[in-house]
Amino acid sequence: MIEELFSRFDGAFSENTLRAYRSDFRQYEYWCAIKKQPSLPATADLIAEYVDFMATQNKSATIRRRINSLGTIFRLSKNPDPTKEPEVVLALKRMHRQIGRHQEQATPLTRDILDQLLEQCGSNAKGHRDRVLLLLGYETMRRRSELCNFTFEDLTRIPGRGDAIRLMRSKTDQEGASKLIPISTPLNNLIKEWQDAYQLEGVILRSVDRHGKVGDKLNSGSIGAILNRLKASLRSDVNNCRFSGHSFRVGAAIDLLEAGASLETIMLKGGWRSQDNAMNYLRGW
Repeated sequence: MIEELFSRFDGAFSENTLRAYRSDFRQYEYWCAIKKQPSLPATADLIAEYVDFMATQNKSATIRRRINSLGTIFRLSKNPDPTKEPEVVLALKRMHRQIGRHQEQATPLTRDILDQLLEQCGSNAKGHRDRVLLLLGYETMRRRSELCNFTFEDLTRIPGRGDAIRLMRSKTDQEGASKLIPISTPLNNLIKEWQDAYQLEGVILRSVDRHGKVGDKLNSGSIGAILNRLKASLRSDVNNCRFSGHSFRVGAAIDLLEAGASLETIMLKGGWRSQDNAMNYLRGW
């Protein structure tokens, strides 16, 4: 039954969302099998017990995500959704008091660090790709998967405003209404030089092997590894930190805040719909 439901999810959610839903439900289903309890229909007492179990080995953000995923799956499969029942709400409150709400934030990749990383990029294909990644990530403040989905055809020019790139789809725009994101002329030129030098079409960010051969679309999971490879050459206290795909968003948001930008401007630039989500990026720093 649940597999039939997931087959109906295809096309309605992004691949990353579907992958997370499947993983979260399988974790829950496996736990139910150990407890010798049916996974569907779920009861409030069972979900509350599941929260208590997860609190012994998972972080609070993971637990909240799994419960939210289960709630969506229950509702869309026309099963009762007990995730908002008092028993579950109380279990989540117990969990937060027990393990806290702390969530590790990505190390900010601010402009000063960005300039240092740009100096580490070589003159070969990998260095060219890395410069495009660094500037594209910082200027657009997009998520990993969104960065890897940008294409050369998305580049455009806004009359009287300058260069821009169109974000066709995002985490907060699953239906593809799209939005234009301003980019600098140097970045626009760098992307076009990258395209012309290697005769590329389609996606902008590509894999580059150790022989300098430019390959297919860059895997979003590789972004953190690229940033940390470039960082390893720096002689500074930055080497004590680790970057991730979210480092662009955090760093650019902090730079905007310190430059006096309003929270509304930061939210618009970073694509956050909720003030709470935007503040979570800024509060810890």
